[in-house]
Amino acid sequence: MSGMLHRATGTVNSAKDLDSSLQEIVTEFGPALNFVDLTGRVVPESRVVLNRTAATLGLGTGGYDFVMAVLGADAAPPAFDGHIIKARYTPVQHAVLTLEEQPVYKDVWDRTLDGFPVIVGQIHSQLAPITAALAQSAARVAYIMSDAAALPIGLSRLVRALKAAGWLAWTITAGQAFGADYETVTVASALIAARYILQCDVAVVIQGPGNAGTGTKYGFGGLEQAAHLNTASALGGAPIAAVRMSRADGRPRHQGISHHSRTALDATLAPCAVPIPTGTAFTGLAERHYLREMDGAAEVVAHMASSGIAVTTMGRGPSQDPLFFESAAAAGLYAASLVRERREMVR
Repeated sequence: MSGMLHRATGTVNSAKDLDSSLQEIVTEFGPALNFVDLTGRVVPESRVVLNRTAATLGLGTGGYDFVMAVLGADAAPPAFDGHIIKARYTPVQHAVLTLEEQPVYKDVWDRTLDGFPVIVGQIHSQLAPITAALAQSAARVAYIMSDAAALPIGLSRLVRALKAAGWLAWTITAGQAFGADYETVTVASALIAARYILQCDVAVVIQGPGNAGTGTKYGFGGLEQAAHLNTASALGGAPIAAVRMSRADGRPRHQGISHHSRTALDATLAPCAVPIPTGTAFTGLAERHYLREMDGAAEVVAHMASSGIAVTTMGRGPSQDPLFFESAAAAGLYAASLVRERREMVR
């Protein structure tokens, strides 16, 4: 069965820059987002073609429409050296300059990660408690956004907030995802770039906003966690799984340790660290993985909240679902311990 694209033509009533590449606008249909690098900048009275699919279906896009085109705007293409196309074979395919195609970096791609810590999560909101824990060790953190959910990183208010707080040093969009500080073709390249080009202490790999789930065993975007943990191990890194846990989720399959985490870890062939908050339990974990109980997760989440970082999961904040945020913080605390060990070895 073919899909259906809901379109409408509207007039911009107001426009506000969220950053240099993203505008929040209002039309007669309501709020919309405009990705400037794809469709050009709009001003009040601009006529725009809107994608209203998610809003029409009542899906969880934050109530936004998206600008598909600005009528009457035929801007000349900018001079550009990149030749890798992202959002390929769609009306918004565009060229980016990836790190892999730049000759200055040609000598890094055959290196191993040499024990470089790699945290792999499943839900975008895990990024906040993970980086809050790492910030306590002043770690330089690279966020690698995969293409399992949102493709434009500009959609993430959380990333902007974490960069403003200094908890993220750099961002990389891999695969079909785009719009970060740096672009790569694959997550593997992004990991090597984080280690050797950006000189970071740790990388965090998580999909962007908009996780897809179907209620079936394998039909969810977070299953990619297994592949990225395997990749980190194959490259010689130290793979760390951020576990999805909850006591507030009303769905039995996500109570305690989510079936998403159990399924992904069962599919992860490489041994990896599985940090959890002290006092919680994880039964049935495959013997190849190793649990690490971490103290201080609740304190990290309290610090995150007091720092003004606004983050929710399924509409619930840290006070409504503390275990979700504490379990992600545990992954950050464990990675921070590895960062400290690596620093001591260098001294």
